[in-house]
Amino acid sequence: MVKMMPGFNKKQLEHAMKQMGVKQENIEAEKVIIKTRDKNLIIENPEVTKINMMGQESLQITGKIIEEDLEKFNKDDVKTVMEQTGCSEKEAIEALEETEDIAEAIIKLKN
Repeated sequence: MVKMMPGFNKKQLEHAMKQMGVKQENIEAEKVIIKTRDKNLIIENPEVTKINMMGQESLQITGKIIEEDLEKFNKDDVKTVMEQTGCSEKEAIEALEETEDIAEAIIKLKN
């Protein structure tokens, strides 16, 4: 919270926040992962501050955000592998999960 107010003396701002009942604590985090239904948000080299204001806790997180899609392959990918190799759906899914690549999955199942 202190970083959000440039030009202010850090010590004076922290003192004023303490008088208002706002407590801050830096958390030494290496990585922050926020999982959503369809993707993960990964914050690399995060700066995490836990803020307690009048009994309500919140986190302020800054850092480089990387979005990671959870779905590595879709139904069309499975269908393509099945058509190219004549394998079952289960075999196609297993090969795709193992290789994470359609072409590699096809080659693996043809050998």
